Order: sequence, then C-alpha cells, then structure tokens
Amino acid sequence: MRKVSSKVRQQQGFTLIELLIAITLMAVMAGLGWRGLDGLMRSRDINQTRIDQTAVVQTVLAQWRSDLERMTPVSSISDAGLAWDGQTLRITRRASTPLDDGSDAGLWVVAWTRRDGLWWRWQSPAMRDKRSLQEAWQRAERWSKNASEEDKNWETPLFAIDEWQIRFFRSNAWTNPLSSAGVNASANNSSGAVASQTATGVSSTAPDAIRLEISLSPTPSRQAQHGRITLDWIRPNFSNNKT
Repeated sequence: MRKVSSKVRQQQGFTLIELLIAITLMAVMAGLGWRGLDGLMRSRDINQTRIDQTAVVQTVLAQWRSDLERMTPVSSISDAGLAWDGQTLRITRRASTPLDDGSDAGLWVVAWTRRDGLWWRWQSPAMRDKRSLQEAWQRAERWSKNASEEDKNWETPLFAIDEWQIRFFRSNAWTNPLSSAGVNASANNSSGAVASQTATGVSSTAPDAIRLEISLSPTPSRQAQHGRITLDWIRPNFSNNKT
C-alpha cells in the first residue's frame, strides 16, 4: 500500500487552474517583452535615420567646400571665380576627375540655388576652352531661373531648406556681396527672388572668406534635422593682419 500511494503521488501533475495561470503569466511577459523590443527597434530606426540625414548634410557641405577650394578665376567670365546675384552662386572651378590618359580635364561651371523648397547644385561637363566655359556660365544662370529639360540633366537635388544667405569677408569686415556698403548685411534668399541691391562698387577679386548660412526645413521625414547651420570658408592664402 505504501508503494502504491507513493507511485500515485509521483504521477500527480499541475491542475488546470495552475496551467491557466502559468499560460496567462507567460502571455503577459511575452507582450511586455514584445513592446520593449518594438520600442528598441523604433529607436534604432530613428537613430539610423538621423545618422543618414546628418551624413547627407555633411557630404553636401563637403562638396560646397570643395567647389570653393578649387575655385579658378577665368578672364572674360569672372575675375573673382564666382558670382552671386542673390539667388544663385556660380563658380568656375578645376575639375577633380582627370581624363583617361591622366591629363587635366579642364574646368567645371557649378551653380548653387534654392528652388521649390530644396537646395540644388548644377554642374557642367569639363571644358578646356573659354567659349565653352562662357556658354556653360550662361546656362548656369538660365538654369537657376528657368531650367530647360537639358539643363535638368546636370542638376542634383540636395535637401530641404527654408532659406540661405551668403556673406563675403573683405577689408576685415563681413559685407553684403551685392553692395559695396552695408557691413554685417546679408543677402536673404528665403523667397527665392533675386535681391534688389545693386552690385555697384563690388570688388572683382575673390573674397577673403565666404560665410554660408542655411535654415533646414523641419519636414516630417526630417524631424531631427532642423535649425540653422553656419559654415565659413577661408581663402587658403588669406592672412588677416588686423590688430
């Protein structure tokens, strides 16, 4: 009898109520775990989006610096190597991609402008004669105002901005690049219209420094990327002797 009773006790398991309680607890723990995992996945996606957006901005600003670093004045086009009309900045610069035989490819004409809420960059093919450069220089101006289908083949949309401003540093002061007067003035392009200031008295030489100010647009896909960015480019051989 003792052996039978012991065997019966060993074969006894959980009751139905105990199993239901255990299953319920497991379901609650699984739900909590899934919510936590979902939160981690969402945080990872948000962080990755921010990283990607920051990388795009950094790449574009690096391109901006590269265009200015390789700026090359061309007589009969722009003795300063660039021109700003309040809407578009045009630059003649050395091409960074050599020909197949390793020789110099010549010059590019690049242009930067704001259109339809986006910042855009335009780049011509590499050219080695003044006539082609002059035509590309005019095309860049036309592209900023009324781009043709052919001109659009050479443009690149960058990212959304509300406005952008440019200031030149000359004679130890930041000035409006469209006027010889007005220290600490800026050429605002928030509406995309050409500014009304005249270029009378503006130096034909390259500025000692260029300040870029852009306001990023807080769009739903760019909630983390908004605010104002200021970037100064200084001419490599510039020496400020101001005391």
